[in-house]
Amino acid sequence: MFRAFIGSAAILIGLIAGADILQAAAPRVLPEGKQPNDARLQEPKDLNGYFPFAVPKTKEEWEKRAKEVRRRIAVAEGIWPEPEKTPLNAVVHGKVDRGDYTVEKVYFESVPGFFVTGNLYRPKAQNSKSPGVLFAHGHWNDGRFIDIGRQAVRKEIVIGSERFEEGGRSLLQAMPVQLARMGCVCFHYDMIGYADSQQLSFELAHRFAKQRPEMNTPENWGLFSPQAEAHLQSIMGLQTWNSVRALDFLLSLPEVDSSRIAMTGASGGGTQTMLLAGIDPRVTLSFPAVMVSTAMQGGCTCENASCLRVGTGNIEFAALFAPKPQGMTAANDWTKEMATKGFPELKALYALLGTPKNVELVNNIHFQHNYNYVNRAAFFAFLNKHFKLGLEDPVVEEDYRRLTREEMSVWDASHPKPERGEAFERKLCRQLAEASRQQLDMLTPKDTSSLTKWREVVGGAFETIIGGKLTDRSDLEIADQQSVNAGNHTRLTGLLRVKSREAELPAVLFQPNNWNGRAVVWLTEQGKAGLFADDGSPAAEVKRLIDSGIAVFGVDLLFQGEFLPQGEPAEKNRSVKNPREFAGYTYGYNYSLLAQRAQDVLSMISHVKTNPHSPKSVELIAVDGTAPIAAAALARCDGAVDRAAIATRGFRFGKLTNYLDANFLPGGAKYGDLPGLLSLAAPAKLWVAGETSDSAALTKKVYLAAGAGNAIALESGKPEEVKRAAVEWLIKAQ
Repeated sequence: MFRAFIGSAAILIGLIAGADILQAAAPRVLPEGKQPNDARLQEPKDLNGYFPFAVPKTKEEWEKRAKEVRRRIAVAEGIWPEPEKTPLNAVVHGKVDRGDYTVEKVYFESVPGFFVTGNLYRPKAQNSKSPGVLFAHGHWNDGRFIDIGRQAVRKEIVIGSERFEEGGRSLLQAMPVQLARMGCVCFHYDMIGYADSQQLSFELAHRFAKQRPEMNTPENWGLFSPQAEAHLQSIMGLQTWNSVRALDFLLSLPEVDSSRIAMTGASGGGTQTMLLAGIDPRVTLSFPAVMVSTAMQGGCTCENASCLRVGTGNIEFAALFAPKPQGMTAANDWTKEMATKGFPELKALYALLGTPKNVELVNNIHFQHNYNYVNRAAFFAFLNKHFKLGLEDPVVEEDYRRLTREEMSVWDASHPKPERGEAFERKLCRQLAEASRQQLDMLTPKDTSSLTKWREVVGGAFETIIGGKLTDRSDLEIADQQSVNAGNHTRLTGLLRVKSREAELPAVLFQPNNWNGRAVVWLTEQGKAGLFADDGSPAAEVKRLIDSGIAVFGVDLLFQGEFLPQGEPAEKNRSVKNPREFAGYTYGYNYSLLAQRAQDVLSMISHVKTNPHSPKSVELIAVDGTAPIAAAALARCDGAVDRAAIATRGFRFGKLTNYLDANFLPGGAKYGDLPGLLSLAAPAKLWVAGETSDSAALTKKVYLAAGAGNAIALESGKPEEVKRAAVEWLIKAQ
């Protein structure tokens, strides 16, 4: 298709018989009604997909990949860069003495005004520093306060799942009691919405199902709203930050040995364990129970976040902990195939890193989903071995006297419950957004050194959010080429195939006979059809570029043009089949439509840039609703675009009110919104319409830091004049 870059286009024109008649409409590459053979036309992936882990070939390959995955977790959970660790203001009170261990009530602030609640179990006899254990519970009824009752525990005893009628009624007390008896300090804390953690309700945190229009406003939003997603605010992110701060609290205790810090939890607690252990190097032993799997990844809203599992999954999250000691259990649930799917790969990774004996699977698949007596014993044995506790093996759990709800609850007349409800929810979202904005302000570069940090943090975030990159020529191929003589230019059409993404992009090239070596990729809301007039000739502004000797490329991005039978561009993202209206169920496993379209633009830029007879400059123009796509591509093009003309129309990701909007981008507002994206184009020459000096201040500051203050121009013309002005700017550019 783009072979017109070889020497004179006239040679090619002469070889095409009867090619001097233009069709009276925008040309197609494929037959009418036929769509590209593009893998992305399949149903989007959801949490019930298949998530295998590919073992890297070398340690160096794994180190690079692990760094990317850790960043993905941090970005998805809204803690990239890590937020300021404000004072915990911990309160410890209400000690209960059980003879060989004590239990205390604890609450502290993970962020100002938002409380983590739980119980602290300590051994009575301590001759030296004790190992510390974080215990994250899953979705067990009543959380820390659980009591399954006499009848239920007797059934568990009959099947061998529990041993004691008294202690077995609360698996969530049995764990920390035994740990304290083993000489460990254990902090057992609440998931959001459970037990004493009621500032955000259980129904909100774990049962959210329908968008709340009154909470979806650009100025005063709540969780699960498009604005919260655009700022990467989620229940899962809050829980992970609570876990980080819980670890801060545990390590603040003088009797805790910082070199022996373990974390465990089952089900949703296993999810929390995997994630904290994967990103926080202070954890030295991890034991996620009945959660690590190539199958279902976690069904609750508290286990999902936008961007989190795009191209990865729970096996790889567990792999991040290698080579440190890690155990896990499987049951007759979604983990039942771990012995053959997932664990062999984890074992191979540990072998690659030189510690094959540091990872274990307890494959008790005759039990249903659980953290029962048998599997707790597996954790105790694993802890005893790797922390060298010196206890008799096996470690046998003994009975205990359960605490009452009143003995466990942190709130009483002297320690009143904090504020809660929708007003608090809005306040918390504002507070998190303001703290993030202040961090960004401090990161805004002033020189070369701080510019490097900006690109690492902001550029790294958008690398995770948008994905895509420039690809090698070997990854691209052209098919179904057609050529038409159009007088002073040749019009070529064809499919650009991107093998690594299994993508096919219908594209067009207007190749001037007097080509001056410059090439422009022009994006429109209609795809390549937007470059044509009604009679099938090039639109006036496109013709102006052609007449000036500039080659013009057009392309149908995903769900534009030939991707749709009707030819009308998609106005919404496709959601997964899950009926609950939560963005994380869709964007937690799939790039947004805008991100995928930006990846298409990057593929087009790669094709133009790597052509054997490549142009002397590659340029980009987007003067309609495609501006956010162009900005995203510029942020990820690694300097491949020499100049770009973009009309933003004042677009901001943070103002979208529907998380399925075609231009929605998870995290799009967190890192400076559209001006933040555009800042990553520096030092490429940039013409911007639709912004004022104030609204483009962030972009200008970054350009100045890059030594390219004169490379950015703001256009203040009328909207109807923007397209013509952009074209003239490109023509005159040197």
